[in-house]
Amino acid sequence: MKIPRERKTKQQVHIRLDQETLNSIKKKLKNSKQTLQDYIIKAIRDYEHSDVNEELVDYGKKFKFIDLFAGIGGIRIAFESTGGQCVFSSEYDKYCQATYWVNFREVPAGDITKINEKKIPDHDILAAGFPCQPFSIAGVSKKNALGREHGFLDKTQGTLFFDIVRIINEKRPRTFLLENVKNLTGHDEGKTFKVIVESLERLNYKIYTKVMDGKYYVPQHRERTIIVGMDRRIYGDKEIFSFPEPPRKQLKIKDILEENVSEKYTLTNHLWKYLQDYAEKHRLKGNGFGFGMTDLNGISRTLSARYYKDGSEILIPQNGKNPRRLTPRECARLQGFPDTFKILVSDTQAYRQFGNSVVVPLIKAVAKKLVDAMEIKEKEKEYAAR
Repeated sequence: MKIPRERKTKQQVHIRLDQETLNSIKKKLKNSKQTLQDYIIKAIRDYEHSDVNEELVDYGKKFKFIDLFAGIGGIRIAFESTGGQCVFSSEYDKYCQATYWVNFREVPAGDITKINEKKIPDHDILAAGFPCQPFSIAGVSKKNALGREHGFLDKTQGTLFFDIVRIINEKRPRTFLLENVKNLTGHDEGKTFKVIVESLERLNYKIYTKVMDGKYYVPQHRERTIIVGMDRRIYGDKEIFSFPEPPRKQLKIKDILEENVSEKYTLTNHLWKYLQDYAEKHRLKGNGFGFGMTDLNGISRTLSARYYKDGSEILIPQNGKNPRRLTPRECARLQGFPDTFKILVSDTQAYRQFGNSVVVPLIKAVAKKLVDAMEIKEKEKEYAAR
């Protein structure tokens, strides 16, 4: 949420504050000439202008991590739940910054390409869900249709992976976790993934990769590529890390639905007819394109960032009327966010944010295995020192 300087033309950004925060700020502003807007602008500017390398408070956590391409903080929630303290975050999108701020009281640093890696605080784990559009099936198809480059040839997003490499090379975290779409492994006949793995291995990290499906943790089919690195200078070549085995339990999307849902989420007659006609047209052509009517006792398709357009990939059937799309809160639950997570942006932005986010409990499961591996090494050192 970038706040322009006074002399520049101001942009209007709408945020909603929870009542507790609002009451706290109003109490501070009592008998003050400062407005609520001035207070928030000053608070954000003070954070943005502070040195990210300043001495940080030690909260007695087991490890420190940084949250790159942070989005709305799904990976942060996972690592905090395993005992970590986030000491730095970076996110470019101003609406994601707003959501991150209201949930973590922290405005992430902006454009990662302009961040001085030397000023990033020391940390044990680097976590990053770097942009997936250059590698995703939908992203590649769209770029091809527009005649634009994808993968590493995408100058705006595809090369951001190398900013991760730049930071890892400078800060030498003990481990890292990277998340991207399933198609990353097959993009450009596997050449893209080969470059990624080799780039990380050249930094002297032992690399583990696996495509994992979120359907074992939430009622949503969502396959993602997870890359984990362990610093060989610390851990050597021992196989001390392994990906978690998914829980075997039957999940149902009906368990994450809200009881009372506004009529605004029900599809209009016009949109519902359009989706049916569109699906029929492609069925006759032998294509699989169409809307996804969800079995309430089963799992949904993958939630995407385009869900705000028509909700077609995940429709909820309703008795006696047109189906509806998920509410933002249901999207949050579908990604494993707790109900305490604040959603204060518009529905459009919320759909985009959750569609781009991670399955929190899946990342938590991987994070726990990663932290366990780190602790095994620490216990070995303690034993050897006796």
